Amino acid sequence: MRSSNPVFSRRGFSRDNGYAGFNAAPQAGGPAVGTQGNPYAQGNPYAQQGGNPYAQNPYAQQDLQYGAPPQAPVTTGRMTMDDVVMRSAMTLGTVAVGAILAWALLPVSSTSYGLAIGSALVAFVLAMVQNFKRTASPALILGYAAFEGVFLGVISEMYNSRWSGAPFQAVLGTMAVAGATLLVYKAGWIRVTARYARIGMTIAIAFVVVMAVNLLLVVFGVAEDGGLRSMGPLGAIVGILAILIGAFFLTLDFKQIEDGITYGAPKDEAWIAAFALTMTLVWIYVEMLRLVAIFSGDD
Repeated sequence: MRSSNPVFSRRGFSRDNGYAGFNAAPQAGGPAVGTQGNPYAQGNPYAQQGGNPYAQNPYAQQDLQYGAPPQAPVTTGRMTMDDVVMRSAMTLGTVAVGAILAWALLPVSSTSYGLAIGSALVAFVLAMVQNFKRTASPALILGYAAFEGVFLGVISEMYNSRWSGAPFQAVLGTMAVAGATLLVYKAGWIRVTARYARIGMTIAIAFVVVMAVNLLLVVFGVAEDGGLRSMGPLGAIVGILAILIGAFFLTLDFKQIEDGITYGAPKDEAWIAAFALTMTLVWIYVEMLRLVAIFSGDD
């Protein structure tokens, strides 16, 4: 099963090797001690793509020679936490700039709403193109962030015009979810295993399918007032579930980053990590914005 996250559907998740190498069992005649479970050595999730791009990982060779557990990379050209933080800041900063400009320059109107939908579609296309590329493209990722920012700026302004302060509350809520998820992940209260990922992905895919069907029912007039996405209690329950799914994706993001740093992924992989984090945080923010509006009522 592959992830519905456009990044993880290509990187780190495969049917045969588990999810991002989580709990991947060594194969008969498989890698020597120190390379087992290393997603960037022989037992890695990229094997189905015609070879391991990290097969020459010097840390895997050292582990094979000395029988020691894999260590964090110390050589240049490898992904570090600083790389991930810097690129994530650039990507999220681009989203923020796009949102601020859209809010400031585009008044609430049917035209701006159409522009928001168009920007969202362009962002989706750019995300899909990056998804199918074999390497990270900073231009595509930053382009995605810019168009996503325009979309968020327009819809945030629309929500704010009816529910004053809703975007600010949604930002705080998104930060709270991200911070809490990171806390429980680092504390070890959540262990990202293959079973955990399979169950979470099954729920996430089912959610997306149900929401797609609900959208069609609303479009064709079968479901009224947004159906499952109504502004009432049912809509609130669906929104909370969507935020929990976003938190689940964050744990996968954190695991992917942790493994990449531990096993010496190439430095460019930091762009993929930033891309994944941005998409997940956008998901959470949009759902949080709806949830704030629901709890605010008609005020």
